[in-house]
Amino acid sequence: MNKYKNLLFYKYTKIEQPERVKFEQMGICNSLELKGRIIVAKEGLNATLEGRRHNINKYIEYMKTLKGFENIDFKVSESTGSAYPRLSVKVRDEIVSAHLDEDFDPNETSGKYIYSEELHEWFRNGKEFYLVDMRNDYEQVSGHFEGSINSNFENFRDLPKIKEKIGHLVDKTIVTVCTGGVRCEKASGYLVKCGFKDVYQLYGGIQTYMAKYPGEDWLGKLYVFDKRTLIDFTKGTDKKHPVIGKCTICKNSTEHYIDCLRPECHAHQLVCEDCIEKFGGKPFCSHKCMEISNRNND
Repeated sequence: MNKYKNLLFYKYTKIEQPERVKFEQMGICNSLELKGRIIVAKEGLNATLEGRRHNINKYIEYMKTLKGFENIDFKVSESTGSAYPRLSVKVRDEIVSAHLDEDFDPNETSGKYIYSEELHEWFRNGKEFYLVDMRNDYEQVSGHFEGSINSNFENFRDLPKIKEKIGHLVDKTIVTVCTGGVRCEKASGYLVKCGFKDVYQLYGGIQTYMAKYPGEDWLGKLYVFDKRTLIDFTKGTDKKHPVIGKCTICKNSTEHYIDCLRPECHAHQLVCEDCIEKFGGKPFCSHKCMEISNRNND
C-alpha cells in the first residue's frame, strides 16, 4: 500500500476573510507536513496537496469541521511523496482565474450537477448531449473523453470564447468537464448566464469519473499539475489505451512534456525525446523557436 496520497478538492463558498483562512490553512498543513498548492479567495478555496496517508486523512477530517465547507468531494489518489517541492498558500481574486464580469458569482449561478453514474449511463443509452472539455489545450492533447469538444483554451481566461465556439448548441444539453470540477463549475455557470438552456457540470470532474470507471469512455491519460504529469487510470485493469499525444514537431506519438526554452514562447508542449535530441538536448517546442533563439544569440 502506497504511504503517500495526493488530495484534490475545491469549494465555492463565500469567504469573508481570505487572509485569515490562508494562515489557518498554512498552520494545519505545516503541522501535518503537507505540501502542495492552496488558493483562497472570497469566492472559495481550491487545493491540491500531498502527504502521508494518515496525515491526508487528518486534513480531510479537519476540513469537514469548518463551516461553509460541507459536502466537499475529496479526490484522493496514489502519489510518490515528491509531487510538490513545498507548500504554497496564496490569496487571489479567484480560485481559478477567468477574469469574467464582476457581477458573475459561481456561488449563485452554476449548471446542474451530473454524477459519474448518470453520465456513464448517458454514454450508453444514446442520449443526445455535448461534452465540452474546459481544460487547457495542452492538457487535452494527452487525454480526453471520446467525442468531447476541445475548447482550444491557452488558459482558462479564454473562457468567454467558448460561447461563440458552441453557440449553435445553446438549446442542446451541455456537460462541462475538467480535471477536478473547479473549472467546469465556473464554466457551467458562465454558460447559464450566457443563455444556454440545459447545462450540466460533471461532479468531481474527470478524476472522479476515471476512479469509478477506469479508462472507460476515455482516450489516453489524465494530465495533472504536479510532478506526476500524467495519471494512467487503466493500471491494474484489462483496458490499455494507446498513446494519443503527438509531438508538436514530428507528429510521432509521445507523452513527454516540455516548456519551450525560448523565453518569449515558453509554451508547455508535447515534444518527443528524439526531437529534443535533434535539438542538441535543448527543449525547444519547434524548429521555429530554435531558429529564432539561434538568431538572437548570434
